[in-house]
Amino acid sequence: MASRRTPIFLPLRSISGSISIFLFLSLLSFYICRTDGYDPLDPNGNITIKWDILTWNGDTYDARVSIFNFQLFRHVETPGWKLSWEWSNLEVIWNIVGAEATEQGDCSRIKGSQLPHSCEKKPVIVDLLPGTPYNMQVANCCKGGVLSSMTQDPTKYGAAFQMNVGMVSQAIANMTMPGNFSLGLPGYSCSEPFNVTPSKFSSDNGRRWTQALSK
Repeated sequence: MASRRTPIFLPLRSISGSISIFLFLSLLSFYICRTDGYDPLDPNGNITIKWDILTWNGDTYDARVSIFNFQLFRHVETPGWKLSWEWSNLEVIWNIVGAEATEQGDCSRIKGSQLPHSCEKKPVIVDLLPGTPYNMQVANCCKGGVLSSMTQDPTKYGAAFQMNVGMVSQAIANMTMPGNFSLGLPGYSCSEPFNVTPSKFSSDNGRRWTQALSK
């Protein structure tokens, strides 16, 4: 029986604004990135990135990554966010919905007829465009990387994608979070992750709640 794991946050620093980026892991709630910069009109504004591990399947896991613009006034314009990180080991992205990696990379070490979506050590993930086929979408995806501010449009300040990650340790306790996160936005950088409270998810119109995994 897996024990519960505490999520982690990564502070990000903005040269020109106040933004926090958090990164969770769910079912395995884990790490978070935060970007901080000073805006006298919105001193507590932040962008939060949640990395939620939904299921652990031995040598693969399913993760949902969510981005929330918790700034009152600043928004993310075209060409939008480009989320990147560096894997700790030899992880690959087998498949992804709601977003895509800009490069597949060298997958020659993978045997078999089906190759991963991306074998890059440092994948760069971009949002899909509006009008993406329904079977390639998840909730809050497909805005071309654009995020409104909370005051502009409270229904469009979030983004999300889901992916299956392979070539991981078979034991949850040995999982290592990737590092060197970046949102790909000028003026922002991301610090190391730190733990946060596991994410919770509602279903059945809020009558049932599930929770992220933890070590």
